[in-house]
Amino acid sequence: MQQRGAAGSRGCALFPLLGVLFFQGVYIVFSLEIHADAHVRGYVGEKIKLKCTFKSTSDVTDKLTVDWTYRPPSSSRTVSIFHYQSFQYPTTAGTFRDRISWVGNVYKGDASISISNPTIKDNGTFSCAVKNPPDVHHNIPMTELTVTERGFGTMLSSVALLSILVFVPSAVVVALLLVRMGRKAAGLKKRSRSGYKKSSIEVSDDTDQEEEEACMARLCVRCAECLDSDYEETY
Repeated sequence: MQQRGAAGSRGCALFPLLGVLFFQGVYIVFSLEIHADAHVRGYVGEKIKLKCTFKSTSDVTDKLTVDWTYRPPSSSRTVSIFHYQSFQYPTTAGTFRDRISWVGNVYKGDASISISNPTIKDNGTFSCAVKNPPDVHHNIPMTELTVTERGFGTMLSSVALLSILVFVPSAVVVALLLVRMGRKAAGLKKRSRSGYKKSSIEVSDDTDQEEEEACMARLCVRCAECLDSDYEETY
């Protein structure tokens, strides 16, 4: 009784782990649970997915609705940016016009959307609300979106990874080529001192080795050209 009185003095208490809402002396059990990422980080110009999933005790029907809203930083005004009921109804006005896409599937409990060409002005709080009559009581999760510019360090790490993927195999090939050429030169020098003459089979083998070495050299040059081309595209 004391616990109930304490909760009643606050008017409304939420127990998310139990899916229960205590409102004006009455316990309301959530028949619909919604989950969303609390924080999402994205980069300017790169598509961002805002994930929202739900679980309902009732079967999904054409009466199910999904609503996404947006609240800018340092503002209490909430704006509707997407509505779904059998069909998709993205906003046709405001800064999110033609940039909101439906990527969810209500029959799999997915009510996610994506934002194309995001900018720093898109930073703010997004909320996902799902109603599946008769399941209409649910929590309202909030997602804080932070959009930033990709820094030089991120670009540099991409170039470094590309360099590793290209240079390491090339370095191995060059090292093997040098070792093979060194052994061949040492063998020729030793044979020349002893007046050794090659047989027709050895001459044929040397020709094949020279062709292999030439092929390996062309491969190294090609790898270097690919790296230069990828490096220029990155910047």
